[in-house]
Amino acid sequence: MSGRLEPGRALFPASFDPVTNGHMDLINRAREIFPELIVAVANNVAKQGTFTTEERLELLEKACANMPTVEVTAFDGLLVDYAKERGAKSVIRGLRAMADFEYEFEMTLMNKHLYPEIETLFMMTSQDFLYVSSSRLKELVRFGTDISAWVSPHVAEALRNKLG
Repeated sequence: MSGRLEPGRALFPASFDPVTNGHMDLINRAREIFPELIVAVANNVAKQGTFTTEERLELLEKACANMPTVEVTAFDGLLVDYAKERGAKSVIRGLRAMADFEYEFEMTLMNKHLYPEIETLFMMTSQDFLYVSSSRLKELVRFGTDISAWVSPHVAEALRNKLG
């Protein structure tokens, strides 16, 4: 073994309900590192989504349309099972605050126990998006606030149509 890291395929799972500019920032940065990036809508059984899985996929596909090394997909079940199935040895997770880290750290330890070959890479969200969350954006839309600084136009329109 040469000791040189061969990046390979990475998996970026999230609920993407909806995809934000913060997500897109992480996607763009991760694809600079990895030759193949799978962006996967995770069906989180603990969350009731605003958009269906199909709608989230459609919004993500449109956002990633000009990225040939990015595959948009969805999965049910355990992240580690999907990573194994897709041949991904790296998982990308975005962090905004310490609360994110605590949750992600516990999840990473469990994933490493279940799939020792997997590596989780934490990427700090860019400063412009530290305070942006899907739930906060949905609240702003409900009050008629322009959210174009934090999502692409097609996502802003989908949120307005969904939430009124």
